[in-house]
Amino acid sequence: MDKLKLASYLDLANHHSDATWTDIEKVCEEVKKYHFNAAFMNPCYVAAVKAKYEGVKIGTVVAFPLGQETRDVKIISCLAAAKAGADELDIQMNVGFFKAKKYKEVAEEMSAIVESAKSYRSNIIIKFIIETGFLTDVEIKKASEMVLESRADFVKTCSGMGPRGAEVNDVNLIKEAIGDKIRIKVAGGVVTYEQAISFIEAGAVRIGTSKAVEIVEEIKQIRKSNI
Repeated sequence: MDKLKLASYLDLANHHSDATWTDIEKVCEEVKKYHFNAAFMNPCYVAAVKAKYEGVKIGTVVAFPLGQETRDVKIISCLAAAKAGADELDIQMNVGFFKAKKYKEVAEEMSAIVESAKSYRSNIIIKFIIETGFLTDVEIKKASEMVLESRADFVKTCSGMGPRGAEVNDVNLIKEAIGDKIRIKVAGGVVTYEQAISFIEAGAVRIGTSKAVEIVEEIKQIRKSNI
C-alpha cells in the first residue's frame, strides 16, 4: 500500500493528560503534511483547532477512557464537542454496566447519544469504544451488535488505555457480528506498518494511533530493503 492511501486510514491522536497546545499544533501540522484522516485530541482543544486549522478534520473523545459518566453528562459532552467543531466523536461505552449485563441501560444510552448528536449535526461521525480487552469473544460480538443497533457509524475496539490494545481477532469477531453494516476502527498499540496492514486486511477502515508518522515513513525503509 502506498503512503498516501495508508495515511487515509490513519487518525493521528494525542490524548495524553499532559498534552499542551504545542503538542496539539504538532498533531495538526502532521495531519496536514501527511494527509491523515483526522487529528484526534482531548475536548479542551477542539475549538482552538477549529479556529486555526481550516480543512483539518477534528476528532475528540467523550467519557474517555472509563466510560462511566452518566448518560446526560455524555450527551452534554457530545453536544459541546460538536458545537466546538468536532467532526468525529469516539465515545467510551459503559463497560461496567455491560459486564453486569445491564444491556438495556447500555443500549438506551448509546441510542440516546446518537440521536442527540445527529439531531444537532446529521453528518457527525459517532464511534463507540467497546474496550475489547475487558470482553470475552461472545461479549465482543454482543457489544458490536448493540453499537450497530444504536445507529452509530463505527465500532471501535479500544481506548489505548485499557488492559490491552487492539488485536486482529477483535476485528474478526466484530466482522462476524456486524458484517459490513457499519465500520470498524482499531486503536491501542498500533505502531508499525505491518500491524496497520494486518488490521486493514482484516476489515478495519480506520486506525487510531500516536505513531501515524512512523507507520507511513516505514514504507520508505521497506522499499529500500526490497531493492
